[in-house]
Amino acid sequence: MDFLQVAKDAANALDQKFGKDIKILNIGSISTITDYFIITEASNPNQVQAMVSGVEEALDKHEMSVRHIEGMQRSDWVLMDYGDIIVHIFNSESRAFYDLERTWNDAPQVEWV
Repeated sequence: MDFLQVAKDAANALDQKFGKDIKILNIGSISTITDYFIITEASNPNQVQAMVSGVEEALDKHEMSVRHIEGMQRSDWVLMDYGDIIVHIFNSESRAFYDLERTWNDAPQVEWV
C-alpha cells in the first residue's frame, strides 16, 4: 500500500472540512513510531467531529480502519492512529502549546496539494 498517497488523501479530506494549515510530516525517516504525521487545526468542536468523519471516510476507501482515537470528549487535540499514519486535529491553543511541527522539525514536510 502507498501510505504517502493515503496520507495525501487524508490531508485532502481535512481540507474539504476546512482544516487550517494542514501539514504532512514524514517522520518515518527519523522515528519508528509511524511513517506520517498529519497535523491540522479546527475552529470549533463541530468542525473537529466533521474532520474525524471525513478522515475515516477517506481512509475507509483504502480499507484502513482507525486503531485508536483519543481526545474526542474535549476536542482540543484529537489523535487518530492508523498505524502507519497518525492524524492530529488541534484547536489553535493546543496546536501552539504542543507545537508538533517544532518537536519534529527534522522530519521532511510532504507536499500534498
